[in-house]
Amino acid sequence: MRPLLLPNPFAECMPLHISRILHAGYVFECEGTRIAFDTIFENPFSRNCHAFPPVRFDHDKIRRLRFDAVFISHFHDDHCSLESLDLLDRATPIHIYCLFKELFAMVRELGFINVHALAIDAPVRVGPLSVTPRIAMDPDVDSMFQVEAAGLKVLNVVDSWIDPDTLPALVAHGPWDLVLWPFQTMREIEVLSPSRAAPAPATLPGEWIEQLQALNPRYVVPSSCQFLQEDWSWYNHSFFPISYRQFAAEIGAALPEAHVLRLDPSVSVRLDRDGSTPAAPLDWVVPVGAQDVDYDYDPQAVPPPTGEIARRFPALSDEQAARVDAYCGGGLLDKYRAMELPEDSFFTQPRTWRLSVFDHEGAATQYHYRVHGDSIEPAAAGSLSWATEIPAAKLYAALALGESLTSMYMRINDMRFDDATEADLANSELVDDPLIRCLFNDAFGAYQAAQLRRLKDLE
Repeated sequence: MRPLLLPNPFAECMPLHISRILHAGYVFECEGTRIAFDTIFENPFSRNCHAFPPVRFDHDKIRRLRFDAVFISHFHDDHCSLESLDLLDRATPIHIYCLFKELFAMVRELGFINVHALAIDAPVRVGPLSVTPRIAMDPDVDSMFQVEAAGLKVLNVVDSWIDPDTLPALVAHGPWDLVLWPFQTMREIEVLSPSRAAPAPATLPGEWIEQLQALNPRYVVPSSCQFLQEDWSWYNHSFFPISYRQFAAEIGAALPEAHVLRLDPSVSVRLDRDGSTPAAPLDWVVPVGAQDVDYDYDPQAVPPPTGEIARRFPALSDEQAARVDAYCGGGLLDKYRAMELPEDSFFTQPRTWRLSVFDHEGAATQYHYRVHGDSIEPAAAGSLSWATEIPAAKLYAALALGESLTSMYMRINDMRFDDATEADLANSELVDDPLIRCLFNDAFGAYQAAQLRRLKDLE
């Protein structure tokens, strides 16, 4: 039975307005105070993630906005973009959950004078709104937000997961009027090796149902956006197996007293104790075309060869190509040797690794390495134990522009090895790939650093 929502005599009888920006971005307004979360004002965002449903942003109007505070849940580039922050008034208080001081330094270098570190369970008061970071599944990376105003409680799960051990504490912080729930199970790892990927489950994860039933909110918003990549990309039918329709149907059946409320970019609602009603949309988030759309997941989608994908990208300049070759021949080796190998790594045994880099004509330059523990050396072609493919344009983008794994079209071990190697691979992780580790392990803030360089060059 739902707990009785008794009126709070100390709460103002004012509504709370909640508006969707994009992905996990929201605006909360109450009594003339306006705050924002995970402000992304870009499409595409993260370089190559095209919002779906599609929108554009009126940057002139955004530059005239005045937020009383901005809260950023974590440092990933689809939540913390310096190019989006660059549109905001530099006096805006920026509150960030991040364990790395480098990010705060970059935001301050952008010109913001009021930058603060968020701490778990430490509330921040902004006028009538209270924002309390709550612990997420991976506290080294991200956080969730509890927002309170007008006697209402909202849990913004962002795109984290809830640790079962912390669920009772969140339940105790309720009752919850609204939960912004990340409804995607993105197959970012599965597309790296499609021939080895297990089929996507046909139903929502069982722990979602159990956790939402425990939280028992009046409203559930399917949060975190679906996105598309280039028109030709096979990723457009392979990343997101859960549709809005499926989420609404399964959550509706599991929580019959709750309302599943879809908020597309720009859409606003007025929330009070009596319920929710539509409100005026954000006029600086401009929907483009049909908005009541859903992702078309196709588990039978056939990935094209990496060489064919590479032909979709323009040729690198001589200087850019030389940088890629120098990295494969030297920089990668230096980076690998400087890292500490996990104890359960596939490479604790001597392995032969082939890295294939495909140019704009689809031709591959192959690099062979002998990898054993923390050591790596160039090697002659031989019996392979691990194979990585990547378009040269995407490898360059990762090195120079901070491009993330999501849009790099990397392919790992998408082939058959000898029986002994296959037996060992059964217990390995794709993210043990040497190229992934060299590009992304211990490489904090590469995307934001590249953004900052571009913004400084424009001054």
